[in-house]
Amino acid sequence: MDDPFGFVVIDKPAGLTSHNCVSRLRRWYGLRRVGHGGTLDPAVTGVLPIALGPATRLLPYLPGDKTYRGVIQLGTRTSSDDLEGEILETQAWPELATTSLERTLDQFRGGIQQRPPQVSAVHVNGERAHSRARRGEVMDLPARSVTIHSLTLLGWDQASGRLGLEVSCSSGTYIRSLARDLGDALGSVGCLAQLRRTQALGFREDQAHPLPDNPTPGDNAPPPLSPLIALSHLPIRELSDREQDDWRCGRRLAMPRDDASAPGQPVVVCSPDGSIAGIGHREAEDLLRPKVVFNAAG
Repeated sequence: MDDPFGFVVIDKPAGLTSHNCVSRLRRWYGLRRVGHGGTLDPAVTGVLPIALGPATRLLPYLPGDKTYRGVIQLGTRTSSDDLEGEILETQAWPELATTSLERTLDQFRGGIQQRPPQVSAVHVNGERAHSRARRGEVMDLPARSVTIHSLTLLGWDQASGRLGLEVSCSSGTYIRSLARDLGDALGSVGCLAQLRRTQALGFREDQAHPLPDNPTPGDNAPPPLSPLIALSHLPIRELSDREQDDWRCGRRLAMPRDDASAPGQPVVVCSPDGSIAGIGHREAEDLLRPKVVFNAAG
């Protein structure tokens, strides 16, 4: 039997790291080559796509946009910008109507500049920011450009100071930073109280499976999803029977001039039977250069 190949979507529970989930999947599928896309903090639940076998080579080509549902707590500022961190400040929040909330949310819709949390994976002089933060260092992390594609108010409770949001955003967006900055913009302080990811890297919440506590190799392991599900944002080049051997040997292939891809863009390459054969990069000379080749010859 062939080794599993493709993606499994895990509904990550709270309290586990993404690496913990990968370790369990290794045992469940009896594979060493397993990788995850889109790290989730331990307290965050939801969609965690995990690549099995050679599909790990496709992780860089998956779409980066993600969708979250979360709850923001106004009136509390913490060291990590969520309730997992040390409380640094508490204060009252103002009376807020839905109309004023929507006006403030407008400031965060679209392209924005966002400063990462102190406790984050951003590199600072070759070291992760969270490592420095845990030693008590306070860093001046520069703001970065991110995009909030949509920001929907799900609810507001004046008594508790909690507001629910659904956020669709680009890769690199920190919802903890959004909570912090939104608290400031609303005339108070804020941090993230709860967060669940509902879509990531082309995979959805309804495709996710519970993570077993102590998986037995092969026992009720779900069949992997085809990588093509998450690569639909890329153009496709279908191989003829004659071209299949050339592709497997790593030879460049001709690309039609009317193809929608641009020079340098990744292109999904499919075998004549419709299965994925790899990823190529289009070159300016109307050629497709093999970059990821599955079942390579030689």
